[in-house]
Amino acid sequence: MASTLKDVARLAGVSVKTVSNVVNDYPHISPAMRRRVDAAIAELRYRPNVFARTLRTGRTGVLALVVPDADVPYGDALAREVVHAAARQGYRVVIEQDATPPLGGDRNVPVDGVLLSAPLAPAELVQAQVAAGRPVVLVGGEARDGRCDQITVDAARAAEDATAHLLRAGRRRIAAIGAYPTASAAVPRACTVGYQRALRRAGLAPVPGHPLPTSRHRRADGYRAARALLARPDRPDAMFCYSDPLAIGAMRAAFDAGLRVPADVAVIGIGDIEEGRYSRPTLSTVSVDTGFLAREAVARVAARIDQPDAAVTEITAPHTVLPRESTASFG
Repeated sequence: MASTLKDVARLAGVSVKTVSNVVNDYPHISPAMRRRVDAAIAELRYRPNVFARTLRTGRTGVLALVVPDADVPYGDALAREVVHAAARQGYRVVIEQDATPPLGGDRNVPVDGVLLSAPLAPAELVQAQVAAGRPVVLVGGEARDGRCDQITVDAARAAEDATAHLLRAGRRRIAAIGAYPTASAAVPRACTVGYQRALRRAGLAPVPGHPLPTSRHRRADGYRAARALLARPDRPDAMFCYSDPLAIGAMRAAFDAGLRVPADVAVIGIGDIEEGRYSRPTLSTVSVDTGFLAREAVARVAARIDQPDAAVTEITAPHTVLPRESTASFG
């Protein structure tokens, strides 16, 4: 027999209302109380009754996570965290990719709200989702025009921190890889701003021709860009890549060019994908708290579903530079 709210409350030694507040991620709950209730939920394998809520409210109990580009560095981790956070509130999640017509247009997937993974999302994709009339929360991109709730990432600051890390490691000819040929994506633009700001603060100028544009943020794009850079007589001694997949490709290019990472060229990315933790050398990166992104995004879309006219909110997720073997200091 499935566990109920009463079963969870009894095991945790709290009221049913407290369990409901935790499940619905309401604020003003102490961390200790949340851990206590979460432990009881896990032990009993409690799942909210989505179907009962659908009958009661007329809602589907389904959220959509739209990933506009498979190359979003932390896409897999974000999807896992979103599914987990949504389940705690009684929602299921469908995942769509590159859904410029709202959720596939003719398929008309019935959902209560949309979480749009925004780092590389063009403006028209955002506009299409808003025009569909569903509650929308942008996850992980730069701040937009204030029409949607957003859990932002300070990409400019993340890029500045990554470049500053290379500077502290003794690197001075720092190239950048990952600017888009057009101005269609906010995050690459912001990364360029942060990269250039860090160099200016150090009294340095960007390597000529930088940041180097790539059409996508795939490993192959990083490989091609780095091969071209490293073939120059004035090759850089460090490469800041706008995503971890680009950085993985860049490290392979260095290896194929007979160079050592980090002795000859240091490499850092953004995203903290699992591959970078097991590459050789391990990849230095800027890690964004995907758990925070997911929890806040689900909480915001749930609140927006309940209160469609509430004021738009914007929350910035924390990030951390994770130094690994690919940027070890000289000497």
